[in-house]
Amino acid sequence: MSEQDARFWDKAARKYAASPIADEAGFERTLARTRAFIPSGARALELGCGTGTAALRLADAAVSYLATDISARMIAIAQEKLAKARENGPNGRLSFRQATASTLVRENARYDVVIGFNYLHLAGNPAVVLNDIRTLLAPGGIFISKTPCVGEMNVLIRLVIPLMHLVGKAPSSVTSFSAASLDEAISTAGFAVLENERHGSKKRDIRPFIVARAL
Repeated sequence: MSEQDARFWDKAARKYAASPIADEAGFERTLARTRAFIPSGARALELGCGTGTAALRLADAAVSYLATDISARMIAIAQEKLAKARENGPNGRLSFRQATASTLVRENARYDVVIGFNYLHLAGNPAVVLNDIRTLLAPGGIFISKTPCVGEMNVLIRLVIPLMHLVGKAPSSVTSFSAASLDEAISTAGFAVLENERHGSKKRDIRPFIVARAL
């Protein structure tokens, strides 16, 4: 991701925060399955957390949960939501900060679980990002991903994405891959894929839910 992408997501933050979840049933299924793979006492990291919707629901499953995003405005909204949630009871396990996988790698931080929802297709070169995620994980740590496979979208949508970027309607970093090539990339990066599921309850689901263990 670049500074240009950060500016794009900063500009989109309020509209993004106000958008309803498109598939509530699929989202609930993903949250439940994610919880099943967070070990007791885990240190969890979420990359590309947006405005914190998933983090606020999952943080109590871990001993600590750091949710990060490239966009400062996304993080500001997430912190607003966390402050409101704490009015009904403190949640000291969860914190939000502006960061990327590459910046965290330079801090030598290590986590038991790394989560990336709607993330890998927007994060830049998948091989580089997956290598950073592998570095961020403690030995045997778990990576959980659910992200659109742009390569399985309608060809017209794929063709229009660069045009949308030119007029400021899409970020510059949008990577097109298929479910099969994503699975292969995760394995090549040093993971054993444990689960590959589809949770969508509407139409064709192009967002595989993948759980992988760092080797």
